[in-house]
Amino acid sequence: MNDLSNDPDDSLYSPDVRSALAGFTHGEDTGALEAAAAVRAAARSLDALRSHGTDSRGLSPGALDILIRLSSAEANIKDLAASAGVSSRNVTGLVDTLERAGHAVRVPDPRDRRSVLVRITDEGRSWLEDFRRPSQLAMAALFRGFTDAETTRLRHLCLRLVENQHALSEHLGNR
Repeated sequence: MNDLSNDPDDSLYSPDVRSALAGFTHGEDTGALEAAAAVRAAARSLDALRSHGTDSRGLSPGALDILIRLSSAEANIKDLAASAGVSSRNVTGLVDTLERAGHAVRVPDPRDRRSVLVRITDEGRSWLEDFRRPSQLAMAALFRGFTDAETTRLRHLCLRLVENQHALSEHLGNR
């Protein structure tokens, strides 16, 4: 999605994507498919930016997500996985990484002696504090020119896609 053009209503689109999708749909409406392609392109761009920022500091974007979640409260692996939308197995590996880096520690769960909680360390809090300002600056640059209403609307629309995908997955899983 490098070369973009404007529709008559001044909305951006990718002529290459539109052309490819027109062939795929045999000339039928490409609106939803173009929107999905744009969401994928935006997600890839955000992931690349986030990876650049975290990799240079020794953490993956996934580990950063877990560290941010731990900054507000300790949690068990299952709850971290549910809140991050990934598997417990994935979170276990991310917590292992955070522990090796000194950013998190596993502690016994006082409510369930068979379970452990993950807690952010002072070093983890310090790492997040150092990462916060560059992240805010990068997001400000990325969303430059967007109004508050536009960023709120974008968030809303993306989360509606997530809800719809979840409902579709449940529907397809029940077949």
